[in-house]
Formats: sequence, C-alpha cells, structure tokens
Amino acid sequence: MLAGDLEQRILERVRKIPAFDKFGLRIVDLSPGVCEAEMPRDPDFDGIFESFHGGLLMTVADTIACFAIMTQTGPDERMATTDMSIRFLAPCLTDVRAVAKVIKLGKSLCPVQVDLYDMNHRLVAVAQVCYVRLG
Repeated sequence: MLAGDLEQRILERVRKIPAFDKFGLRIVDLSPGVCEAEMPRDPDFDGIFESFHGGLLMTVADTIACFAIMTQTGPDERMATTDMSIRFLAPCLTDVRAVAKVIKLGKSLCPVQVDLYDMNHRLVAVAQVCYVRLG
C-alpha cells in the first residue's frame, strides 16, 4: 500500500499520457516499487503471426516500469528510458498482464524487471528497463 495520496497522484499523472488511454492500459495494483497493469489485445495491432505485437509488449513494459519507479519517487520526478531488453518466450494470444518491480532505486539509474503474462497466467516475455533520473 502506498502512503498518503501517492497512488491518487500517480493515477492522475498517468491519465495525462495520451498512449495510456489509446492502448487501453489499466493499472491493477500500485505498491512500493511495483506496478501491475493490463492491456487488451487488439487484433488490429497483431504481429505477423496473429499474436500480440512484440513492440506493443515492449511499450507495456517500458510504460509500467516508469509507474513502478513513481511509487518510490512520486509522479513529478523527471526521468527517461535509457535502455531496455526483452526476451519473448511464447506468443501472447490474449490480453496481457504485466508486473514491474524496481530492482534498485539509484541516485541516477533505476533498473526495473518486468514479467509479462497472458490471461492464462503463462509467462510470455521478460524484460528489463532502465530509467535515468533527470533531477
């Protein structure tokens, strides 16, 4: 559970991101260092093999990694992605559920682990995203 009104402030901040609504992202849980979210699969954006497009899975991972960091810094911290990697393990044929956990809240760099699951609880991808705190 987040202290005070932090969860509400984060939710207000993320709702201002145009892609948040466009992609139908929904935050399921915010707790210290963690964000869990879901994104519906839209077949109009499928990849070549009629499954959730890998680039969109990366987008989900990148986005909720930032939200997980916000649970520790607050929503006004300026930050940007420095790098990310993802390993696809299985095709995602359903909506996706992603769980981001801050590995370390550093003074400048913040690596985050993100696990992505289909709605049958099958792990479909694992990612690491690193953000830089811009001060």
